[in-house]
Amino acid sequence: MTLKSHLKIASAAALALCMGLSGCGSSAGGSADYVDKVKNGEIKGEITFQTWNLKAAFEDYFNGLIADFEKENPGTKVKWIDQPADNYADKLSADASGGTLPDVINFDQNTSYPLAKNGYLMDMAKVAGDVKDIYLEKAWDVATWKSIDGGTYALPWYLATGPSLFNTALFEKAGLDPNDLPKDFDELFDDALIMAKNANGDFSMFGRTPTLESFGEYGVELMNEDQTKFTFNNEKAVEYLNRFKEVYDAGGLLPETLSQNYTGVDKSFQTARIAYMAGSAHNIQQIKDDAPSVYKSLVFTPQIVNAAPNMNPQLVGVSSKTKNPATAVAFAKFVTNAKNQLGFAKEVNIFPSAKESLEDSYFTESDGSDIAEVRVMGAEQIKEAVAYSPAVYSEAMKSNLREEIAKALQGEKSVQQALDDAVDFCNQRLEE
Repeated sequence: MTLKSHLKIASAAALALCMGLSGCGSSAGGSADYVDKVKNGEIKGEITFQTWNLKAAFEDYFNGLIADFEKENPGTKVKWIDQPADNYADKLSADASGGTLPDVINFDQNTSYPLAKNGYLMDMAKVAGDVKDIYLEKAWDVATWKSIDGGTYALPWYLATGPSLFNTALFEKAGLDPNDLPKDFDELFDDALIMAKNANGDFSMFGRTPTLESFGEYGVELMNEDQTKFTFNNEKAVEYLNRFKEVYDAGGLLPETLSQNYTGVDKSFQTARIAYMAGSAHNIQQIKDDAPSVYKSLVFTPQIVNAAPNMNPQLVGVSSKTKNPATAVAFAKFVTNAKNQLGFAKEVNIFPSAKESLEDSYFTESDGSDIAEVRVMGAEQIKEAVAYSPAVYSEAMKSNLREEIAKALQGEKSVQQALDDAVDFCNQRLEE
């Protein structure tokens, strides 16, 4: 499974997990009991470490990682469990409820939040605060939730971000300068209007409607400071969606993108039906292999944003119920330290959350290949990136926002009303 498909499952997994636990209750981790045991306990004994669909591609890496930890810490044993991508949240929910949650767990912010909310995860700020400064600040913040005592319930691990992809041949056909590509949303919308006017319906700029993350990239405040209410119906959000509607009304968006089940943005780019998409190194290789004519006109640039770029994080948390808390915390720190993050990054096209890893020549020097160019570009981008998707943002919320955006674009509702209704839906779900 690619990292991209791995991340698509995350939001649905979070919703399933929340439903499986007791209503996502109000008790949090961070008890003095486990804090004392971590600080005063010995690093010894057996623990379990669970990853999320990584064994098939990276078995040798993880076997080596575990062997290194056990060698550095005599008397320890790490049992590695790897769960398939499907139904991951259901498995975590069952394990948590049944008292069999693994000691050290790989997940994302959406999946970890219900566990933390119900007291199943340690507050890593209390037991691993000594390593906070090795990570990018925004990566550390991913699992820091004011709504759960302000604690940090996982260590950051690997991160994903990607470039903007442009088909310059379509820009040229539309009378736009292929050597002067958009650098922010304002320029992108301006070019999209020109393209819509000149393309005669043969192609469009956009192949998807806005997502919550893209609102964030535009500079919209998505939630209040306390992370208790969604706020993406503010003036900035209305401005963003109005600009998108302007492009839609001019014919600058593929009609089928309004369908709830539409997932064809990659194919639309490969068949030269759209001129722009947010992509990844994987997309570039896929275009090179499957659409060589499009690849000839392909240019990639940093993410199109008006604010900070987006990132998708993976995390490592520790069960608050582990029988060997000192060992579990030590292993979580070991997995996510700079040396081991760099080693894993060299196995797969991801970015480390450890600052020192990003200063390695692997991320600062390019051999001129597409993959190396994207890697160096992404390493700079990830330093400023934010995980815009809130931990409480569920699949139902995502689906509702897409429906409301479609209604606004088609004129069934005003932009303001559609966003008001989407925010109301999300906030009602938060109260359930």
